[in-house]
Amino acid sequence: MRIRVVSLPVQDQENALQFYTEKLGFIKKLDIPLGGKNRWLTVVAKEDQEGPELLLEPSPNNFKPAKVYQKALFDAGIPCIQFNVTNVQEEYDRLTKLGVEFSMKPTDVGTAKLAIFNDTCGNKIQMVEML
Repeated sequence: MRIRVVSLPVQDQENALQFYTEKLGFIKKLDIPLGGKNRWLTVVAKEDQEGPELLLEPSPNNFKPAKVYQKALFDAGIPCIQFNVTNVQEEYDRLTKLGVEFSMKPTDVGTAKLAIFNDTCGNKIQMVEML
């Protein structure tokens, strides 16, 4: 068994696609219309295009409990997903220049260095560098 797709709730799929590709550097893998404005929209890491896909899921717009859950996590400052990076400080500097807002600057927690940013789609995302 292995992980193939991880769902991330987003409030606007098109904005999410732009953020995750243009700012974070992921690439679009699948974009399949599902009716209405909904799409099966996934992105993958450039370095691992056959690896796990991140589904930019429009659930907060279609399922009220998903919207409540997403907002509760965001308001509490809790990241809903974690991305590993080689160097948190370099990514922080690069993303800050692109206008990404951080709620936690790079912080050494002993075995890792962390930073948390707003993905503009209703989520806090944590970057982690293992030390």
